[in-house]
This record gives sequence, structure tokens and C-alpha cells, in this order.
Amino acid sequence: MKLSVIVLSFLLSLACVNARAQSADRFPQLEQRLKDLSLTVPGLNQKATLSISGGSLQEFLRAIASTHNLNLNIDPALTQRVTNYFSGETVSNILLYLAKTYDLDFTFTGSIISISPYRDPMRNMPPPPKEIRVSYDNSNGLITMDLREDSLTTVAKKITLLSNKNVIVMPALFGKTVNGYIQALPVANALEKLALSNNFKFTKTNDDVFVLEPLEANEQITLKPTLSAMNNPNTVIRRTNPSMPGNSGAIQVAESTQGTRLISLNVTNMPIRDVIKNIAEQTGINYFVYSDLQGVATANINNMEFDKVLNYILQGTEYTYRVEGNIYMIGNRQNEGLRAYKLVQLQYRSMDSLMHIIPPEMKRGVEVKEFKELNSFLLSGASPQIAEIEQFVKQIDRLVPMVTIEVILLDVQKGKTVKTGIKMGVSDSVRTGGTLLDGLDYTFGARSINDFIDRIGLNNVFNLGHVTPNFYISLSALEANRNIELRQTPKLSTLNGHTANLSIGNTRYYTISTQNVLGSLNPQTVVTQQYIPVEANLSIAILPIVSGDDQVTLNIDVNISDFIGDPPNNAPPPSSNSKFRSIIRVKNEEMVVLGGIERNEKSDSGSGIPVLSRIPVLKWLFSSRSKSTSKVVSVVFIKPTIIY
Repeated sequence: MKLSVIVLSFLLSLACVNARAQSADRFPQLEQRLKDLSLTVPGLNQKATLSISGGSLQEFLRAIASTHNLNLNIDPALTQRVTNYFSGETVSNILLYLAKTYDLDFTFTGSIISISPYRDPMRNMPPPPKEIRVSYDNSNGLITMDLREDSLTTVAKKITLLSNKNVIVMPALFGKTVNGYIQALPVANALEKLALSNNFKFTKTNDDVFVLEPLEANEQITLKPTLSAMNNPNTVIRRTNPSMPGNSGAIQVAESTQGTRLISLNVTNMPIRDVIKNIAEQTGINYFVYSDLQGVATANINNMEFDKVLNYILQGTEYTYRVEGNIYMIGNRQNEGLRAYKLVQLQYRSMDSLMHIIPPEMKRGVEVKEFKELNSFLLSGASPQIAEIEQFVKQIDRLVPMVTIEVILLDVQKGKTVKTGIKMGVSDSVRTGGTLLDGLDYTFGARSINDFIDRIGLNNVFNLGHVTPNFYISLSALEANRNIELRQTPKLSTLNGHTANLSIGNTRYYTISTQNVLGSLNPQTVVTQQYIPVEANLSIAILPIVSGDDQVTLNIDVNISDFIGDPPNNAPPPSSNSKFRSIIRVKNEEMVVLGGIERNEKSDSGSGIPVLSRIPVLKWLFSSRSKSTSKVVSVVFIKPTIIY
């Protein structure tokens, strides 16, 4: 086939060369023929004097023929206007001059000369084949092209001959010429750039055949960079501008040499079915629609895969899709074949703690069942919604730290009491006795006093007499010190974000009596007793919140109440209360001190005989006094420990 093309090109070139040679030798041959004819036609050698201004070339030739007895056959197509003046010039030279000036052709038949316009024989001959500047390097598979108004079919043919890669031109491009210069590119890349610069489409079939086809009426080709400039710096974008009433926008499909297809949308109120149809047609994706797709889409997204585009378009609608093989099945979420099932098992959290966290809009159209035995959710519904819920659950299914809280409650009580004085009085029953070693707190009865007076009276002149049998004297000289340390060390453990509570205490009861009279004729008195509880508790509530830097924020609520003495009969027991709330932030395993409440009490009380109880020295005989000091410190130590 290559040989036949070469032979044909050679023959055409040879014919062109011959035609050009004949055209170049035409006037010398014409001069020689006129010279030969002048031997038999003397009028050609006669000298003529002629003058014409703006006359017809036909009339001018007739005048020459009539004057010099020449047989001239003049073509009526010679309508040129001539202006010449010849004096003493031979007729043959005049005819040769006219042939050169007005491009005339002379044909000789005997002595008859036919004169007509010259017709170039090269005009009807086919032009010589143009050299297609395409070269191919078999060693590396790179092609170089330098094209200037070359036929696309001829270029495709030469590429096929050189590279052994089939290039097919669709009939609509048969008359198209192409321009461009491409240096050392693979055939696929070179054809892609050639299509880009000359405004036609380029595709590659599954059997490695390159197809060149025209653009549709609503398509154009632009150049746009891809996401990965390292692998594929240029991408051909096919843009479709839908002209539909009530909507506008553009759908773009980016095709790279690696075969990846990225979709860009810029649509406003465009029907969903039209968006999906246009994308599927441009990308060559197989799809099947089960139901009529209602609704419109408004979007502006760039460089996204088809699956993601479909997810966004159908999100919030009653439609979904499922991929089976290479076919996308699209339809209502409740259609058979589009429902999906998924068991989502939790790794760190409990199922009941997450059930209420899933947003209601996510669960709309999806049935969520609890599977307690496996700590799992069973999801039934559309695949995109199931995937969304699964992704959401995975985001919040994280290991929850446990916090152990050591609490130390420390009460330190220090006190001192001094009690002195003398008391005298009369009582119905008085018994002699008291404390002597731990302090003086002794009561003398009348007998002991009289015995003491009698002993004093034996050795003295004066008789002091006796006291009444009911008389007594109490002597007090006591000093008491109190140093008490009360420590309580409860430990609490709870999950992060949950409150730990501790309550320790006791309950006392007091009685309330109610007396009711029933009946009017025979009244009866009914006494009802009710036991009312009173509690004194140590109550602690701590809410830990663990931060990302292993610091713990503690919300602390402490309530301490205690009974402080014995109550009177049928009266509520006296109690004391201490409360405080605090929010602190501590590091892991770091101890902090809270509370530190310090309470100081001082009292100085006394009783005695007026006036005498104020006189120095005598006041010790006629009064009794009591002094006390008390100091109470309550401290709370807290130490959190994070356990994963």
C-alpha cells in the first residue's frame, strides 16, 4: 500500500513538471511556427504601420488580416480593449507581441491561424499531494506533528500508517483542516491536544481505537487544570449548556488521560432527572431509573466523582441509588432492590447511651432497632442514609475515660475550757462527792461542813455553829483541753461527664403528739403520736469532665450536716450544716484543697452575788466563772485519676 502511494505521487509530480515545461517553451515555439509559416504566407513578413486607441482586440486582428491577406480565425471571447501604435514592424512580430501581452494561444491549420485565449493545462490538473509533516519514533512511541491547513483525514491516515494505532475520523469531519505543532508526545496525548486546538472531540474505545468526532451543537471544549497537576496538567472539559425554560446552568465532565472523570455542576433549578441524564450520557455511565424523579437541583460544585454528585443531588429527597456491578439503580427509597440493611456494632460506648444522640432527621426513613446482646444497631433503609448514620456513630463511638476521685474530709477541733467558782445553796438531797485528781469539782454536804466546823471549833475560842442539814457548798476549779481530728476518705469512680454521688449519715426521730376529742355526748380523747425523722448526712456530688490535655474540670457540691447535742424531750435535735459548691480544673493525679473553713469561738461567762462578785479577791468567794476557747477547721482534699 505504501508503494502504490509513492508511485502515484511520482506520476502526479512528473505530469506537473511536463506541464510547466510546456508552458515555459510556448512563446519560442510560437515564434518558430510563425517564422516557418511566413515562407508560404508573405503577409507575415510585411511591415505594418498601425494605430488603435481603445478598440476591440477582435477588430484590431481583423484589420491586420484584411490589410495583409492573412487567414485568421478569431475567438469571440477576445473582448479586450487595446491601445497600441506600431510603425514599420513585421506582422509576425506584432502577433507575437499580442500573444504575450494578452495571453493568447495560436493554433495553426495549414495557413489558417486560430487565435483564442490561452488556457493553462495546469489549471485542470489535480494539485500535487501536500507533504504531511508527521514523524513517529518507534523506540519510545512519541509522535511529532507540524500541521498547517492539512486535511484531518490525511493526517489520521498517516498517523495510523506510522504508529500502527487506528485513528478513525467520523464523516462529519471529512472536510476539516487542522493546524498545530506538537513535539514528542504519546499518540493519545497528541490527538487530545490536536482535538483541543481544532475544536473537535477525541475519545478512545475499549479496543484502543481513537475516534475523532465533531462537537454537538450545545458543546464546546475548553482547557482546565486538573486537581493533580503532577500527573495530568491538562484536562479536556466538555461543557453542556442546557437551554430549558425555568432553569439555567452548565454541566462539565473532566476527562484525564488516566481515564478518571471529574464532574462540575453549576445549575439553578434544573430538574434532577435532566442533571442525572446529562452526567450519565457524558460520562458513559450505565443507569436504570425505577420511578419518575421529581424535583429540581441547584448546585455549584467542582471536580467531584459521580457517586458523590449523586449523593448530594438525592440527599434530602425520597430517592436513592444502589450500584450493582457497573449499573446505577435509581429510584424511590422504599422500592424493592434499593433497601439496604446494616448492623453497626459499637466498640466503646453502650448502645442505649447513643440511641437518643442520633439526630431525628438522620433517622427519617430509616428503621433503627436495638440489638442489646451485641451492643449494636440494626439499620434498615436507603444505603446513603445508612452510610451517613454509620459514619456519625463511628465519629462519636470513642473510648470514654473513667475518673476515680479520692476525697479526704478532715475536721480538726481544738478547744480549752477553764471553770472556777464557789456555789452555796440549800437542796433537798445533797451527797458529798466529786472529782479531785482530774480537777477540783467537789460538793460538800451539810454533814461534812458541820464536821469540818466542829474540828475547827475545838482548837479555837470561837464557836462557828452548825449549818442547816440541807446546806451544801460546791467548789469548782477545772481546766479541760480538747484536740480532735476526724478524717473520712471516701473514693468515688464514674465515667467522664457523669455525676458521682456519695451520701453517709444517720437519722434521728422526735415525737409530735396530737390530741383530738371525738364525740359530743360521750366525748373521748384520742392522742396520736407521729415520729418525724431528721437526717444528718455527709453528701458529696462530683461531676468530672476530662479535657483533651488530660486535665479534669470538677463540678463539686458538698453538703455536711451533723447533730451537735442531745435534744430536749419531744423536740427536734439540734444540728449544724456546712455547704459549698465549686468548679475547679486540675491536672490528672493532682491533689487540690477545698474548704479550709476555720471557726474560732471564745466565751467568758460568770455568775455571783451582785457587787461582791466584782470586788477583787472577794469575787472568787462570791461568784463562779467559766472561760472557753474553741477552734474548728474543715478541709476537703480531692485527687482525680483518669483511667482509660
